Amino acid sequence: MTVPEANPRPDSEIERALVVMAHPDDIDFGGAGTVALWTKAGIEVHYCIVTDGQAGGFEPDRDRAEIPAVRRAEQTTAAQHVGVENLHFLGYVDGSVEPTPALVRDISRVIRTVRPQRLLTQSPERVWSRLEVSHPDHLAAAEAAVRAFYPAAGNPYAYSDLAEEAWDVGELWMMDHPEINHYVDVTDTFDQKLAALLSHTSQHRDPDGLRTGITAAFAAVAVEAGFPPNHYAESFTVVRL
Repeated sequence: MTVPEANPRPDSEIERALVVMAHPDDIDFGGAGTVALWTKAGIEVHYCIVTDGQAGGFEPDRDRAEIPAVRRAEQTTAAQHVGVENLHFLGYVDGSVEPTPALVRDISRVIRTVRPQRLLTQSPERVWSRLEVSHPDHLAAAEAAVRAFYPAAGNPYAYSDLAEEAWDVGELWMMDHPEINHYVDVTDTFDQKLAALLSHTSQHRDPDGLRTGITAAFAAVAVEAGFPPNHYAESFTVVRL
């Protein structure tokens, strides 16, 4: 089914945004340049990270029990590069995420606490041409986030045991969806995006190669979007209720 034409609200009408991602560093790959634009516009952005990324990294000699603390610290540093100070870690296990009622409830609680007008998450649909962006945890976390976006977080009769009042977000943004309908020019914040991504030092065996690859990839997105030469862009699918 074709997604509707994008019609996002102007940033000037958004006070708070919530980003829900499966792993530390997911937002920095796909959307940190856009997040930096939001915070520069005065939007208060919160991150909700579902897992602690326990299955990631390239350090065979490190005690794996240390990984959750390492990944949380790296994501906290990365967030600061794009103006984000508020992080909510749910502590689920990397590689085992399912869109359970418990996860929908946990995300709904964060939504009701933050009370955002915009929610950014991953795609619950696979992109077969870029299967690496469709990690099972991404699909599951995104499905739970979409279920929380509608109807759970805004339904006062869902999770009535929660102290937080129901909240309708109104605007959903998805990264890595197979049907893109919105592009954001992140040329002015691309250096912040790179700094955020490179903050995840435990995850990068070749930082210089990563920088080169990311630069080329998001320059290509800008070309796809029809932006001028020497620009960078991030792509999304935006749906409004």
